[in-house]
Amino acid sequence: MQIQIVQEEDARDLPLPQHATEGSAGVDLYAAIDSTMVLKPGERAAVSAGIRIAVPDGFEAQVRPRSGLARKHGISMVNTPGTIDSDYRGVVHVLLINLSDEAFTINRGERIAQMVVCPVVKVEWLPQETLLDTVRGDGGFGHTGR
Repeated sequence: MQIQIVQEEDARDLPLPQHATEGSAGVDLYAAIDSTMVLKPGERAAVSAGIRIAVPDGFEAQVRPRSGLARKHGISMVNTPGTIDSDYRGVVHVLLINLSDEAFTINRGERIAQMVVCPVVKVEWLPQETLLDTVRGDGGFGHTGR
């Protein structure tokens, strides 16, 4: 699949999103920031990836945290996954949050998130008075135990 992409003028020195390995599902997104940014514990920030993309109709791009940043530094995303709709043409931003007890430094060009392109199924809602019963029924969070 090919997706049109525009790098913002101030991000043209950064790599295009790319797969880190042959088997990677997601492509890396890079911090298109002017200078080093420090994310304090509990702080969140919208960090530009410096790109605009044209996701094809019938697809979405999901922006997700990088597992290494989450595990090693407690860096995640406020809205995970973040959705880029097929009709959005603005700059892609990553809504990072520092869930650790220590400040985290983000450098220009650092890999800050990953993006996966996925198909979207359009649904038609069929209003009903009741739903078919299942074994689970309305059992919610933790209903099967710890």
